[in-house]
Amino acid sequence: MDLLQYGFFQYALLGSLLTAIACGIVGTYIVSRRLVFISGGITHASFGGLGLGFYLGMNPILMAMLFSVLSAFGVEWVSKTQNVREDSAIAGIWSLGMALGVIFIFLTPGYAPNLSAYLFGNILTVSTEDIIWIAALVLLLVVLFALFLREIVYVAFDRDFAVTQGLPVKWIEYVMMFFIAVTIVLSIRLVGIMLLMSLLTLPQITVNLFTSDFKKILFGSIAIGFLGCVAGLVLSYILNVPSGAFIILILVLFFLIVKAIKAVLKR
Repeated sequence: MDLLQYGFFQYALLGSLLTAIACGIVGTYIVSRRLVFISGGITHASFGGLGLGFYLGMNPILMAMLFSVLSAFGVEWVSKTQNVREDSAIAGIWSLGMALGVIFIFLTPGYAPNLSAYLFGNILTVSTEDIIWIAALVLLLVVLFALFLREIVYVAFDRDFAVTQGLPVKWIEYVMMFFIAVTIVLSIRLVGIMLLMSLLTLPQITVNLFTSDFKKILFGSIAIGFLGCVAGLVLSYILNVPSGAFIILILVLFFLIVKAIKAVLKR
């Protein structure tokens, strides 16, 4: 409890809570619509934006966000209109982003500062600006899902049925792809590019072991994600290692324990 006296740890806790809410909301849509690999492609494509930001001397997070949004829209557009398989489009975006990131970082004079924090996460470095950005994202997501939850659920579970109901399916898909990209970039500080896909899926599939209800998965994944973040945060501070690795490790262990408990209860 002595850790709570430190301002940076208070910021880290608040950042963990807000990130858990954003990833819980967006991740539930990702898992329901089976977009896990798209989220992975966008996550790794954002590395190209980070590299470009370092090279141009601009804010790497803003450049990564622009790169991620364009990548998300590109995958959606190519797979839907250009007769290209979705997994092929994801592979192209994934590899292109990583390649560009490596090239730009290599060309950047000197050393790219805090590069490991972007790759592997370090929530202890979260700033006031980061908190404001993620809080604004959470507010927008809460408003969006409060107003259009039914339409989003229809699109997530049965796109063809949503089309027959006259819903603006394409608009919903593009809006959700936008928020997926933004959530990914703003969550990089927590677990890093290499591990972020797990934070968007592990809490959801853990809750999904017991229920298929969209709302229950959403709220349950937020709770599990936050508990995992707090536990990983404390361990990362004590052992002085990147927070992302411990957060994901705890979420994986929790999933395995819950799955084992369910198997025992079945018997």
